Amino acid sequence: MPRIRGASIEEHHEMVWSDLAEAMQQLLLERNYDSINMGHIAARAGLARNTLYNYARDKHGLVMALTQRASRPMLECVAAIAARSSDPASERMREIIEAVLKACTDQAMQLMFQPGSGPLVAEVPKGPDNPFNAIVVEVENVVQDGIARGEFRDVGDVHLTVELLSGALRSGAERIGRDPAAFTATVHAAREIILASLARRPD
Repeated sequence: MPRIRGASIEEHHEMVWSDLAEAMQQLLLERNYDSINMGHIAARAGLARNTLYNYARDKHGLVMALTQRASRPMLECVAAIAARSSDPASERMREIIEAVLKACTDQAMQLMFQPGSGPLVAEVPKGPDNPFNAIVVEVENVVQDGIARGEFRDVGDVHLTVELLSGALRSGAERIGRDPAAFTATVHAAREIILASLARRPD
């Protein structure tokens, strides 16, 4: 029986998931995604290949599991901020921007924003099955609330607007991934761009 790391089974599993995220991150820096197989991941994570299959049946399943685990705390944080309906929508949006970029400093989340991650990102399903879809819905709700209150301009297609603004956040996450010291400046710039695009314009 494999030796258990940590004080409990749960802690052991958390450590293994962390090792798997780090292994995938290192491998993506060395080779293209399509050439990575489960054997490479197991070896880099220090696991027996059979043990790796206890965590995911294939590479796609592993990517999905890592993405879902990494996105869960971010979703909980964003949902809690969005639910504060008595707060101004602009203030909630400011906090959501920082929360999302802070979450993207997590090792597993950084997998989605580093060079060579394009094919990995393509593995993540679109629409309701996307782990980040619930976060997009929360942001859309805040934008709609801001429009209804007169804080934000009527942007027309809210879904499209949020989708386009998410590009600014992705660029910010990539910047932070390359240079963690740029976190504060990147959050400030992302807030400026996103809130300016939503601001009411003089008649």
